[in-house]
Amino acid sequence: MVGRSSSGYERELRTLLEGDPSAVRSYARVLRPAERAEFEHLIDEPFLVVRGAGSLGFDLVAMRWSLSFPIEVKASSDPVIHFTAASGRANAQLAAHRAAIAKVGLSVLYAYRRIGLRSAESWRVYRGSDSTSPGVLGLICRGLPPVSTTREGNAVLRWEEGQELSRFLSRARSLLGHRGAGT
Repeated sequence: MVGRSSSGYERELRTLLEGDPSAVRSYARVLRPAERAEFEHLIDEPFLVVRGAGSLGFDLVAMRWSLSFPIEVKASSDPVIHFTAASGRANAQLAAHRAAIAKVGLSVLYAYRRIGLRSAESWRVYRGSDSTSPGVLGLICRGLPPVSTTREGNAVLRWEEGQELSRFLSRARSLLGHRGAGT
């Protein structure tokens, strides 16, 4: 299963990254207190998020200070999303994303929204590109698990392999510094 229509989940992730206080606090309720406080920094240090368009375009592009990254959003209640479902469109999309970002030194991130989770973080993040980018984005992406492949060479997202959204954002914040530090 490639996943359900993700437009609602794109909006959810966009709202989180943009630092909407009610969305951030609602999501942070499942986090431990120290993680919750770190995650809530999004309210004061949000990303500018632009929604992409087009059949092989990126769903979102998030930007803050010297960091920008395209994001592809997937959603499913299943623990694994197979990119071969839906006639392999997601595999073709991943290949197109990798080709596009290789030219400009970025990394595409895949955000997997696990539908139906109530007591745990519902977003996981993966690195969609084989090579890492230079600079801060490269440092952030080195800590991310890659989109997996099957023995047949097809891409899959395995829930248990992904990095929690809160951990990804905490790492990004620590590598970027924060507004109060003059960055």
